[in-house]
Amino acid sequence: MIKFFLMVNKQGQTRLSKYYENVEIHQRTTLEADVIKKCISRTKDQCCFVEYKDFKLVYRQYAALFIVVGIDDTENEMAVYELIHNFVEVLDKYFSRVSELDIMFNLEKVHIILDEIILNGCIVETNKSRILAPLLALDRMAEY
Repeated sequence: MIKFFLMVNKQGQTRLSKYYENVEIHQRTTLEADVIKKCISRTKDQCCFVEYKDFKLVYRQYAALFIVVGIDDTENEMAVYELIHNFVEVLDKYFSRVSELDIMFNLEKVHIILDEIILNGCIVETNKSRILAPLLALDRMAEY
């Protein structure tokens, strides 16, 4: 099961965070700081799977952004690694070459995309067209 999903820039600023289990606010900031330090400090030659406390971190870097997913022992690391890439491809398809600014200024749309992919910590959809369908419908309704 997926425990959390983070998007962080190289400066360590969280751009998106989504938790799939209850974590207190003050614990979130500590958790995010530790996770970010752990992932940013690693070299490109090192594995993208990291053991951290009672779960595993799967991360991937895209330009200046790190996407970090916390998972439990039952989740497949490679599947989550590919899920991260699929998420970025969906963002690219919607925003036409997504950037950190697109994420910052369209956070609600990024959350809609993420909610279409992951529900209660479980992967429910990977088809790019099906993921984008509700968002495109909202965009069409906003035009009228």
